Amino acid sequence: MPKIYLHALVMCIFVLAGCQSFPKDDIKTTTEADPKANIKGYKTYAWLGSAGILKDPEGKWEPPKYDADAEITLLINQELRERGMTQVSTKPDVVVAYALGVDMAALKTKTDPNTKLKVLENVPQGALMVVLIDGNSGFAIWAGAATAEIKNLSPEVSKQRLGYAISEMFSKLP
Repeated sequence: MPKIYLHALVMCIFVLAGCQSFPKDDIKTTTEADPKANIKGYKTYAWLGSAGILKDPEGKWEPPKYDADAEITLLINQELRERGMTQVSTKPDVVVAYALGVDMAALKTKTDPNTKLKVLENVPQGALMVVLIDGNSGFAIWAGAATAEIKNLSPEVSKQRLGYAISEMFSKLP
């Protein structure tokens, strides 16, 4: 096979792989920003830490070999760096914090197709909150939140969903 065809085949595979879809219709994001804050003027950031608020006593939420904390930190770092910010260890312009909450016992009403009656169904829910805090004043200057159903998906699809949620939040950063 000539090299030109091989290169064309490889490019087609990459294009098709990039077009793969994943379930995201249930992911909702919202953001709020301090109208007085010049967020574009902030150039450095540091991490405050993270907090997990989990209602998952049986360990059903996080797939094996999937570190949600590391993934969230990585994705937020990428978003901040894309906006020209640099991570520092002292005197940051912005302090970053997030909290992740999962409720595996959440209930939602659903219409039974046979009886047309509304019934309760277990639909585990998750929420992620990211907050940017002014390093000098200690006041929040921006907050983003994402909510979604927790689905029994592969770690790769879970990463795509998380990446989508964080990207959507940060797309609304002034």
